[in-house]
Amino acid sequence: MPERLQKIISSHGLTSRREAERLIRDGRVFVNGVKAVIGQSADAGIDEIVVDGTLVAAKSDGIYIMLNKPRGYLTSAGDDRGRKTVMDLVSGVGQRIYPVGRLDMESEGLLLLTNDGLFANTVAHPSFNKTKTYEVRVTGDLEHAVQKLRLPMLVDGYEVHAKSVSIVRKFAGGGVLSVSIGEGRNRQVRKMCSSCGLEVRALTRVSIGPLELGSLEVGSWRHLTESERKALCS
Repeated sequence: MPERLQKIISSHGLTSRREAERLIRDGRVFVNGVKAVIGQSADAGIDEIVVDGTLVAAKSDGIYIMLNKPRGYLTSAGDDRGRKTVMDLVSGVGQRIYPVGRLDMESEGLLLLTNDGLFANTVAHPSFNKTKTYEVRVTGDLEHAVQKLRLPMLVDGYEVHAKSVSIVRKFAGGGVLSVSIGEGRNRQVRKMCSSCGLEVRALTRVSIGPLELGSLEVGSWRHLTESERKALCS
């Protein structure tokens, strides 16, 4: 369970909470290799916490899972409204894990889950700019929309720019697009398509960085190989 860093440090007998706060402020505390900040929380059972080079808490063995998320599942570790979450699909893992990033409830496809905070941050944080590719079934004027999708646009006040956009196939009244982005803001691809006059009928994330969904069946999951994990972190 996440707790304030100063509480974790003091509970391990290293120093008082007040002194722990000073150590954090002085940049002498690291969580999963990243310098900690005042007010930060961590989980001593998941995160690696180091103070002045001394290991205070070591994270448990890393678990790295890819899930083909179905529609209708919330990407969350829990829900107080009783809705289905992706955790219902990975209940047999045996250890506490959590989703990396998000897919909205009506989207499906590749979702990562882990107990490794550093891995999650490397994959999900916008500063690492991991390419995420989606196949989007839409209705509307494809040719006109694709030209607009390839240009910078504003989404929720932020300028976003697709890394690539292409037409996978056409059908009467619409088709399927391949859209790759780096930012991964909330419902970004849906909002980009909507701003170009397209109506999204289905959205599937098919890859994150070098990792592809492949033939994994909807609702199924598997552990990442070591080479897949390293490739995602490179």
